[in-house]
Amino acid sequence: MALLPLLTFIILYLAVSIVSGDFYKVPIAVAFLISSVVAIATLRHYPIAQRIKVFSRGASSENMMLMVWIFILAGSFASSANDMGSIDNTVSLALSLLPSKMLLAGIFLAACFISLSVGTSVGTVVALVPIATGLAEETGVGVAMMTGAVVGGAFFGDNLSFISDTTVVATQTQGCRMSDKFRANLALVTPAAVIIFLLYLFIGSEAAHTPEVGETDYLKVMPYLAIILLAAFGVNVMLVLTIGIVLTGVIGVYYGIYDIFGWMQSLSKGMMNVSELILVTMLAGGMLEVVRVNGGIDRLIHVITRHVKSRKGAEGAIALLVTLVDFCTANNTVAIITVGPIAREISERFAVDPRRAASILDTFSCFAQGIIPYGAQLLMAGGLAMISPIEIIPCLFYPFAVGVIATLYIVFGKGKRRQEALKSDGMGE
Repeated sequence: MALLPLLTFIILYLAVSIVSGDFYKVPIAVAFLISSVVAIATLRHYPIAQRIKVFSRGASSENMMLMVWIFILAGSFASSANDMGSIDNTVSLALSLLPSKMLLAGIFLAACFISLSVGTSVGTVVALVPIATGLAEETGVGVAMMTGAVVGGAFFGDNLSFISDTTVVATQTQGCRMSDKFRANLALVTPAAVIIFLLYLFIGSEAAHTPEVGETDYLKVMPYLAIILLAAFGVNVMLVLTIGIVLTGVIGVYYGIYDIFGWMQSLSKGMMNVSELILVTMLAGGMLEVVRVNGGIDRLIHVITRHVKSRKGAEGAIALLVTLVDFCTANNTVAIITVGPIAREISERFAVDPRRAASILDTFSCFAQGIIPYGAQLLMAGGLAMISPIEIIPCLFYPFAVGVIATLYIVFGKGKRRQEALKSDGMGE
């Protein structure tokens, strides 16, 4: 019963869409609305007013409101930047700098670099998806393919960056150094990144044609260059977007593309463009809070851990737990916070190296977050690219590659026993 709302959503949105062959058959907001009603109905021992409070607490949590703010600012920036010609000129600049067959691999590398620098996948998606969409239209590479390259690269850095919240939480809950976890993660994800980069080179060389490159007005490129550079230097994503919005207004008014009121209209249009994303985010947050209060996540943890008997089994249990909890919460940081203390208990009981435990937590949470269509990253990417998040999933080569390699890491990797690892780190008794 606790997991019924999530199952309702999966059946309504994913199953019906797959069977019908049309991912627009059931609007995602409607699927979440029905699932939310089911969620409220499952809180059987609460009066209706208390049920609504539980749901509203999840819908308006700090994480949900932060995502809503980012959606509003990102939508406003994307609309005003498009109206003043920033996207077209940024695409022209990229086409003039790179051969068309390298653009797909290049956008993947750019996403890896920015996400590693800024430590957030959402900020990377916001900065690069509009550019990637423009490049896809100019080169003949599919929009979903180009968007998938951005999302994949965004999770590369989210998984590795020292300033990523997932890295901080994973290392703190497992009691290991960030540098040690970074080295463990780097050995795990580098093969996946190299393989996918080469794959993008091949796909780009097969699919791309040489587009006509127009003249670039460098002043109109400034909003996107500012966003990318500020993100690379680790500036808060909301401040980055605000600066980008101001630049689009100043440059647009300077060129006479719109006056101050026209700029405001453009910002308003951008906000309306992300209204469905905001609805989906809040409905998902409320539904998943009900799942948590109903004990759905605790039940998953109990069922998975009761049969663990070996070190590899313990590592597999940690991976499965954080993956399932991320599916339930649609937030990789929350998933690690939820599973982290249990993962540490499992690690201590079965002598799992804390560096491996932290790496597994972070990697599998990013893998899960990278492939769910109702996560903030895919919702934002789909909204900015104006395609369904489901269309992007088959093109998410990097997250799936990381999932496969991380699984092999558990099955075939040896690693040190926990006490040996702690002593080598100078953290033992």
